[in-house]
Amino acid sequence: MAIFENIAQAAKDFFVDSEEGNTASAQTTAALQQQLPGNSAPAFQVPTAAPVLAAEQRHLDHITSLLAGDNKDFGAYLKMVKSMAAAGMSGPLLYQTAYNAFSAVNGGTVPALLASAAQFEQALVADRNKVEARHREKMGEVPAANPGPIAQLASQEKQFAADLASLGQQLQAKQQELLLTQQKLAEERQKTQAALSSYELANSAAMADLQAHRRAAETFLSVTGK
Repeated sequence: MAIFENIAQAAKDFFVDSEEGNTASAQTTAALQQQLPGNSAPAFQVPTAAPVLAAEQRHLDHITSLLAGDNKDFGAYLKMVKSMAAAGMSGPLLYQTAYNAFSAVNGGTVPALLASAAQFEQALVADRNKVEARHREKMGEVPAANPGPIAQLASQEKQFAADLASLGQQLQAKQQELLLTQQKLAEERQKTQAALSSYELANSAAMADLQAHRRAAETFLSVTGK
């Protein structure tokens, strides 16, 4: 059958780097053929990975390094599952057949395989917690021994805002001082103008009195002096 050939080829391709490649292929093919006939387990959809949208390559490389194992762990088993799924197998048969092929080569057990999956999950959780903690440090949300650019700029922003608020208070105080000075200036000008007006009145009165007496003197003295 074509599906036998596809699945056998998928298994062979997966273990092509193994030093026991020919032996592994023969064992894998036999294991697959033993599992396929008469399996009545209900079919279900094979889980698919969520699409990675706009992820930076360095992040993908980092995650890949976290999931890198020794080819005898759940990561290797998962590669076998995906390879067989691409060859057309699905449902419980996919996972059982992949495990049979995997254990035939690596000699693993189901508990060990699941424990390996749990270790990978713990590694991802621990790494995410570490990255998120570092992210909070970079964002300046928590103190850091060596503040990054964001924390430094946020500190500068805070300082500039404080300086601006202080300058605003100083400006308000200066505006109040200016208003008081303008009021005093107006008062002094008014006083000075009033003094000038008073002086001009006194000067005019004195001038008028002096002129009146001068004219009188001229009149009477000129008559008398003849």
